[in-house]
Amino acid sequence: MNRDELRPGRLLAVGETMAVVTPTAGAVVDAELFHVDAGGAESNVAAHLSALGHRAAWFSRLGDDALGRRILRQLRARGVDVAAVGLDAGRPTGLYVKDPGNGVRYYRAGSAAAGLSLDDAGTVGLDGVSVLHVSGITAAISSSARGFLVALMERAHRAGVLVSFDVNHRPALWGVAEAGTVLADLARRADLVLVGRDEAETLWSTGTAAQVRARFPDVPELVVKDGDVGATAFVGGEEWFVPSLQVEVVDVVGAGDAFAAGYLGALLDGVAPAECLRAGHERAAVTIRTVGDSVDDLVTDPLGGPLSERPARPRRVEHPATGGP
Repeated sequence: MNRDELRPGRLLAVGETMAVVTPTAGAVVDAELFHVDAGGAESNVAAHLSALGHRAAWFSRLGDDALGRRILRQLRARGVDVAAVGLDAGRPTGLYVKDPGNGVRYYRAGSAAAGLSLDDAGTVGLDGVSVLHVSGITAAISSSARGFLVALMERAHRAGVLVSFDVNHRPALWGVAEAGTVLADLARRADLVLVGRDEAETLWSTGTAAQVRARFPDVPELVVKDGDVGATAFVGGEEWFVPSLQVEVVDVVGAGDAFAAGYLGALLDGVAPAECLRAGHERAAVTIRTVGDSVDDLVTDPLGGPLSERPARPRRVEHPATGGP
């Protein structure tokens, strides 16, 4: 389906959320105090949507443990509907540790979310859902979770729900050859695809937004993000480009999720692609000016903040060789 067929309703985001442990100062080996938060691309999108005034829910599985219950409490406090989330007594909640100067260490093998399966796909409630938002991370965490994701996307299509897919390539989870094949297949199953130009180049050797479009000509709505340059949306036969906002960069973690939420929120509001791109940039800009990927301390109206420079007006891209957009 395409944006013109979008029905009123809420967004349902589906995918693994882990507990994130971060030292408040210094490296893990020396730190005495740590911060524990919920960290997951899809639940981040849901939390941003809620902060922007939309109805958003999140579905996955968590361990029936203290970390799982903590994540539920945090997401619920951010306005996300977590009523359908399952607690698994046989598997733990995934965990990752941020170690400043030394990268990130994941402890997610055998997690509750990795146990998602075809059976779970049949139980996800889609009543009142207008957009299903998923990402490629789910396909990478286990073969059963990959089957779950495909089945859920197919169910959503049959139910008349628009399927949004963020490629979200995670090199630490799988090799490029496998990821490129699987993620391309999932992208072709979606109604709306979001992908970074750099990750598309890694996965499919496409160096430009136009080349990404040529790779996926039948995706109804394709958004190619290019960092601090801007983002391009291909919708039907039209192409739109909106430059990124110029802001002081503090931390880029979570910017992609924020962009997706801004874009999807504007889509739910029924605005045109150019305005969706602008909304994505605005939400990402607020995230970039803060540390970490939590939405707790983000303002909900980035236009009210001290952005140092506004982008140029959105423009529809013309192709002189063909005479059309």
